[in-house]
Formats: sequence, structure tokens, C-alpha cells
Amino acid sequence: MKKILTLSLLIIAGFGCNSKKTETSGDQNQQFDQFKNGFVERMWEIYPGWASSQGYHNFDNVLFVPDAAYDAKQLAFANANLDSLKSFDLKNLSDNNKTDLYMIENQLKSIVWSINEMKSGEWNPAGYNVSGEFAEMINNNYDSLDDRLHNLGMKLVNVPAYYEAAKKNIKNPTVEHTQLAIEQNLGGISVFENDLVNALKESKLPVGEKTEISTRSKLAVDAIKSYVEFLKSLKNDSPRSFRLGNDLYKKKFEFDIQSGYTADEVLAKAIAHKTELHQKMAEISVKLWPKYFAGQEMPKDSLQMIRQMIDKLSLIHVQPDSFQSAIEKQIPILVDFIKEKNLIYIDPSKPLVVRKEPDYMAGVAGASISAPGPYDKTGNTYYNVGSLSGWDKDRAESYLREYNQYILQILNIHEAIPGHYTQLVYANQSPSLIKSLLGASSMIEGWAVYTERMMLEEGYGNNEPEMWLMYYKWNLRSTCNFILDNSVHTKNMSKEDALNLLMNEAFQQKTEAENKWRRVSLTQVQLCCYFTGYTEIYDFREEMKKKQGDQFKLKDWHEKFLSYGSAPVKYIRQLMLEEKK
Repeated sequence: MKKILTLSLLIIAGFGCNSKKTETSGDQNQQFDQFKNGFVERMWEIYPGWASSQGYHNFDNVLFVPDAAYDAKQLAFANANLDSLKSFDLKNLSDNNKTDLYMIENQLKSIVWSINEMKSGEWNPAGYNVSGEFAEMINNNYDSLDDRLHNLGMKLVNVPAYYEAAKKNIKNPTVEHTQLAIEQNLGGISVFENDLVNALKESKLPVGEKTEISTRSKLAVDAIKSYVEFLKSLKNDSPRSFRLGNDLYKKKFEFDIQSGYTADEVLAKAIAHKTELHQKMAEISVKLWPKYFAGQEMPKDSLQMIRQMIDKLSLIHVQPDSFQSAIEKQIPILVDFIKEKNLIYIDPSKPLVVRKEPDYMAGVAGASISAPGPYDKTGNTYYNVGSLSGWDKDRAESYLREYNQYILQILNIHEAIPGHYTQLVYANQSPSLIKSLLGASSMIEGWAVYTERMMLEEGYGNNEPEMWLMYYKWNLRSTCNFILDNSVHTKNMSKEDALNLLMNEAFQQKTEAENKWRRVSLTQVQLCCYFTGYTEIYDFREEMKKKQGDQFKLKDWHEKFLSYGSAPVKYIRQLMLEEKK
């Protein structure tokens, strides 16, 4: 059984504050490496759920109650370590360590800002949900079942207090996040009533301990149900808007995206790119028109013409009951293409499992990747696929037209190979734990979007104009994601205008557009990371191709780029350029 480590808050608060500057770069780098190791260990004590998701399981028995004392503990940790960073002279640190310092500093400042200014714990009830942490403990085989259940039993103790604190924290929630919290917490009950019950049946724990875990589990379910009833009965005549507002949005963009560009600069790029994509799509549609609409007059309005062509091609799709199986069948095809073109090494020892999206994750995105952390070298990567079960015919048809036979392939490139799955495998192997743990979403999502274009450039889809047209539609999706997110949260874009952007300018189906409106109502800034990262990565690649000329090797560039973990693109670019000098 794993030993559970405990550190005192005094150690956390005091580490490194009185450190003296060393005179040599070697000493400074050695000292900083020691600091990083201690920092990560202390971070895991403060955030045990996050630690577990990264494959670090020494604190699996801990569930913090989200009260004022916990906020104080987080702030003490952040401020103490921000102070510690001042003891290091950037001039004496290696490039890799400079980057790690910047990323640690960003994380710590983000913690302080989130607690003192963002204050989402007051208005986002969906931020309180324990089901995911417990589900991971039950379903991931990182330790023996008995050891996992033993820790789970201890973790269960604080669940009632957790939800009581949540009730006290909530002051003026949004309608949208309240509804999401109700849906996801109710969905998460199955973790305790089904998954845990089945796991206890398989366990060889003593009967007495099994009984105790079952009792605590029932209390946890009662606490979840009580929280749901609290939310349902909550009187909130003047709910907070889900819109973040310009000031909070700009700061969140800065912390979360970590781009070399400001939000306003990327918005201008996105608007220009939308116009460019419309032009390319119009050119392809004109060429394809005689093939699909022989004898029919071509609309004079280019956007209308593109829409008709996309609608025609979107009729080719899988059936609802074969959506997941179609995804599973495409994975080995992508692997074979990568090998044939020698684009990047795919480690066959790292499993990718396609599964139905768990209920506790439902309601935000239709497809996602759940990857093991850098400590969990043998864990499965899960490709979560939203279920169409229970959907009416019209809604299912709309969704499947959106994810037609062309788009479904691009989706699999993005989510799986060589997109998220591949990038996260490399990130977990990065020698810099900081770059893997504190990665930028713009690098992670940007890489996935970049691979979509790269694969088609290398010949995937046989350069068929139909595939390119659908790729441009898909790329328009990332582009308009940015425009949508920024416009909704900082410019009060209405739902009507948002749906017009998505359906008439991004050519999305109504169901997809409605789902995206729901997503932008529940998240902030996250939708920006796709286009931002893609732009930075693609531009950097083209810069390197120009610099290296005939010496440029795509496979080498891919593997080198990914070797820096999930660091912000601006830092990876800097490090790779320095190496070439």
C-alpha cells in the first residue's frame, strides 16, 4: 500500500523565501532544479485531485473542503513560492530553466488572481463535483484495486463537508452553470451507486472496511443529492451573467493561453483568416458545382453557394448506432498513414481506448481525450465519444451531418493521431516535469489543429477537393471559435448573432451551433486556444522551413517541437531557435 505523505503548511509557506543568490550559473541551475522538485511536491499536497489525474497518487486519500481556510492555504502556497522565485537570477539560468520559471510564475499568479478576482466559486456551481476524481480512482489500474479502494474510503469522509462548503460559497450563480451543475452531479451519482458497488464486489478488502466504504459512499450520494436540491430551490432573482466582461477576460486570456499575442491581436488575425477561408472555399465549390449540381444555376452569393455544396457533401455520414465504431475503425488507418509518410514516431506501447463519454463529463464537448499524467507511464489514453442515445431523429441527423465522413476523419486527426493523443504521449516523456504539468492549452489544442492541416498537406485524403473543402470548414470552426468566445464575453454578442456567425459564416449545422452556444455560455477563453495555438505553430514551422531550406526534415521538427512538453509556443520557438544558432 502506498505511503501517504504529509507536509506542514509552515514548510510550504517558508520554502526558499530566505534563499541567497549564488554566484555561478551552475549553482543557480542546480538550486533551481531542487526548487522545482520541492515546488511540485508541495503543489500536489495542495491539489491532490490534480495530482492524481497526472499519475501522482501519494495524496489519493485527500479531499479538501473548498472553504476559506483552503483558499488561505492556496494563497499562502502561491505567495510564498512567488517570493522564492525572486531569489533566482534569470541571467544565470539555462534557457530551459528560464522557461520553467516563467511557467511556474504564471501558474502562481493565476492562482492568486482566480481566488481574489475571478471568484468563480461564487457563481459557478458546476465547479463543485467530486465524481470525476472518484471515477478515476475506481477505473484506472495504477495500483491494486484494494489499495485504490482503501484510499478512496478515506477520501469519501470529506464529501459531505465538501458540498456543505459549496452551498455556503455560492452567492449569485449564473443560470447556465447552475443547470450544468445539476446535470453533471446527478450524472456522477452512478460512480458511487454502480462503479463503486461493482468494485467492492471484486475487492478482497476485509468485510468491515467494505461496509465502512459503502456507508461513506451512501453519505456522499446523499450530499450530492442535497446539493442538487439546494441548486434547484435556490432563489436567484438577479443571476449573474455568464459573460465574463472585458477586464476579467483579458486577464484570463493572458494566464490561460500564454500567447505572444494579446487577445485583440489574435481577434484581428481570426477575422482576416475567416475572409481568406471563405475565398478558398468558394474557389473549390465553383470547381465542384458541375459534379454535384449539374444543370442547376449557381447562386450568385458565394456563401450561399458554399453552404449548398457543404450541405450536399454532409449527407454522407454514418448511422447513429455506428458513430463510435466508425471512429475506432479509422484509428489504425491514421497510424498506417503516419508510418508510410514518416511524419512522427507513434509509440505502439501507449494504448488508445475509444469509449462512450462518461456521464459526469457530459454536456460541454462531444469528443475529448483523457490522458494519463507524466507519472503514469502505462495508463490508458481514453478517446471520449459523446453518445447519441436518446436523441430524436432530427437532432441526431443534424449532428451526424456536422460530423460527416470527411469531418469525422479530421476529428480523429485532431483528437487522436497525430493530434492530442500523440502530443500528450510526448509531453509525458518530456524531461521537464514543469513543461508537462503546467502546459499551455494553446500549445495542446494548437498542435491538434495544426496536425489537421499538416496531414492534408502530406496527402491524407488523396488531395480530393471535397476533403479540402471540409477541412476549410473545420478550420473555419477553430477560427470562429475565437471570434465567438471573444465577442460573447467582451462585446455582448447575442445568441441570435452567435448562431448567425456559426451557421451562416462557419456553415455549421443547427445542432452544432446550439451546442457551441451552450459551450461558450459555460466556458471562457478555452475556445480561443485552438486558433491562437494553430497560428503560432504553423507560422513557426514555416519560419523554420525558410531558415533551414533543404536541411528541414518534417519528422525531426515534429519530434523536437513535441519534446518540450506542453510549454507555450512562444517559449518552444525561443528554445528551438537558440539551439540552431
